[in-house]
Amino acid sequence: MFGSGDYSRLVWMGLAFVLAGVLLFVLYSFVGTFVLGLFLYYATRPIYARLRRRIRPPSLAAAVALFVLVLPVVLLFWYTAALGLGELRSLAALDLSGYGELLGPYTDFAGLTAELQTVLQTLVSDPGQLLAESRLRGILTDTATAMTEYLGVVLTGLLHLFVALALAFYLLRDGDRLVAWTHNNFADETLVTYGRAVDSDLKTVFFGNILNALLIGTVGAIVFSILAAIAPPAVPVPVPILLGLLAGAGSLIPVVGMKIVYVPVSLYLAGLAAISDPQLLWFPLVFFAVTFVVVDTIPDLVIRPYVSGRNLHVGAVMFAYIFGPLLFGWYGLFLGPLILVVITDFARVVVPDLVGSGADTRPTSPTGEWVAGGADVTTADGDTRDPDIAAGTDESGQADDSEENPDST
Repeated sequence: MFGSGDYSRLVWMGLAFVLAGVLLFVLYSFVGTFVLGLFLYYATRPIYARLRRRIRPPSLAAAVALFVLVLPVVLLFWYTAALGLGELRSLAALDLSGYGELLGPYTDFAGLTAELQTVLQTLVSDPGQLLAESRLRGILTDTATAMTEYLGVVLTGLLHLFVALALAFYLLRDGDRLVAWTHNNFADETLVTYGRAVDSDLKTVFFGNILNALLIGTVGAIVFSILAAIAPPAVPVPVPILLGLLAGAGSLIPVVGMKIVYVPVSLYLAGLAAISDPQLLWFPLVFFAVTFVVVDTIPDLVIRPYVSGRNLHVGAVMFAYIFGPLLFGWYGLFLGPLILVVITDFARVVVPDLVGSGADTRPTSPTGEWVAGGADVTTADGDTRDPDIAAGTDESGQADDSEENPDST
C-alpha cells in the first residue's frame, strides 16, 4: 500500500508524535517550573540586552543579568531577617504583664507562665526526667516529623528554583540560536510572524510584572510613611519604607499577594492598640482600609494591566491575573498571561490567514495599529534576533564588529 519512501516517512512522523507527546508530558509535569523559568527569562532579557553590549561572553552576561535580578530580593530578605531578629530580642525583654491582663478572661495566663517556668527548671536540672515523659516524647517525635517534611518541601522548592534559573540562563544565552533554527527549518511567514508577536507580548507582560512590583513598592513606601506620620505614639508603624518594599515584592506572590505583608502588620497594630488603649483601635482599621484600597486594589486593577499588556486588552490582562492563580495555583500568575498571549496573538495573526482574508499578519494593537516594536531583526548572516539583543550598534550608533561567534560558547 505504501512505498518504501512513504512507509519510512510514516514511521518517522509517528516517532515525531511520540517524542512530542513525551516532551508535552514533561512540560505538563513541571509546568510551574517551566513558566517560572520563562518569567525569569523575559524579566531579565532587557537587562541582558544592555549588558550584552558591554560584556563579551554571552554566558557571563546572562549570569550577571540573573544576578542583578536576584540580588535585590536577597538583600531585601537579609535586611528583613536582620530586623526580625532585632525585634525578637526586644520581645525577649518585654514585660508580659500587659498581655496577662488582656488574656486573663480567656485563659489561665498565670498558670501557663508557671508551667513554662517549671518545664525550663526541669530541663536545666534534670533533662533526662523531662525526656522520659511519653507526652513530651510524642511531641518531639511529631515536631521532628514535621521538620523533616518541611525540610523536604524547602529542598524541593530550591530544586525547582534552580531549574527555573538554569532554564532562564540558557534561554538568554542560546535564544538567538533557537530562533535562527526555527526560522531556518520552519520558513512559514505566518508562523514566524506569530512567534514574533507572542515573543513581543510575553516580553511586555512578564517584564511588566517587575515594573508593577517596583511601582507598588514605591506607592507602598509613600503610603506607609504617611500613615506612620499620623500614627498615635502608642501604635507606631514599624519601618514603613521596608514595609513598602516588602509589599512590592509580595505582589509577585500569587493569590495572597501583598496581603502577606500588611495583614500581619494590621494585626500587630491592633494588638498594640488593645494593650495600650482600646480607643486607638481606629488606627489599625484605617491602616488596613487605606492599604487595601490604595496599595493593593487600585494598583492591581489599574497599574498591573497597563504596564503588563500595552498591546493587549487591559480587561483581558486583568482577568488573566485574577483567574490564572485561581485555576492553576501559584504558577497561574505566569501561566494565565501566557495563555492569554498565545490565544490573542493566534486570533490576531493566524486566524486571518486561515480564513483567507488576506489580512496583514504583522502584529497589531487592539486598535488595529501596527506594533513596530514587536518584530525581530535579521542580521547579515541570516540570524533572526530580538531587537533588544541584536548587538548591531554601540552607544554612539556605530556598528559593533566585536560580536563574537555564538558557536564559541
